[in-house]
Amino acid sequence: MKEKINRKKFLKNGIIGLGTIVAIPTLMTSCNKDNEDVVDPNTCAVSPSETAGPFPIKTPADWVRENIIGDRTGVALLINIKVENTNNNCEPLAGVLVDVWHCDAQGNYSEYAGQEDGDFTTQHFLRGRQTTNADGIASFISIYPGWYPGRAPHLHLEILSSAGQSLLVTQTAFPEDVSNTVYATNGYNGDFDTSNEQDGEFGNSLNRNIATTVTGNVTDGYTLSETIKVAG
Repeated sequence: MKEKINRKKFLKNGIIGLGTIVAIPTLMTSCNKDNEDVVDPNTCAVSPSETAGPFPIKTPADWVRENIIGDRTGVALLINIKVENTNNNCEPLAGVLVDVWHCDAQGNYSEYAGQEDGDFTTQHFLRGRQTTNADGIASFISIYPGWYPGRAPHLHLEILSSAGQSLLVTQTAFPEDVSNTVYATNGYNGDFDTSNEQDGEFGNSLNRNIATTVTGNVTDGYTLSETIKVAG
């Protein structure tokens, strides 16, 4: 049974060194699209489709878990993803699968070799799957992702039906001021080399790819809230 994420659980899962999570803000509506120049982010339209990237989860059904940190270290991040159904006036979509994956503080992805810091094929950090609740929300305990050359900081997301049919693959961008603050701390690679606007994946739809809210600080951790819209 899926447990409610709270401060006690966050500490119990061994993330004291990363900082505790701040209060979860109310989720606001957001919207995304890939190749349209101007789309109102509050419009009830399917979020932008983005590539799964070169490092997608190989067996996501094996990683049904809220705490996706593994042995990685970094600034604490609670990820709240709300899924809405454009086929039902953007009402919350319960019972769908949310897959999340992202790089570690140094820009490395688990499950793959050939990266600057080595071979991570036998590791499965920073990947996970959850099912949306009655409010259409799935949550993950993680760390703030790092960056790697040519990409702005980002999360990968895939929304699937309960039967496993892919409804959308997308990505979420981070506010640059928050990233700058995080990357000034120990363990990260310093300033990122690609801005959100320069990023080839979501540069043309940034107002719909940027996270709805990212709140917190490097001591207590951050909470990211994002709304993804799919044709459910």
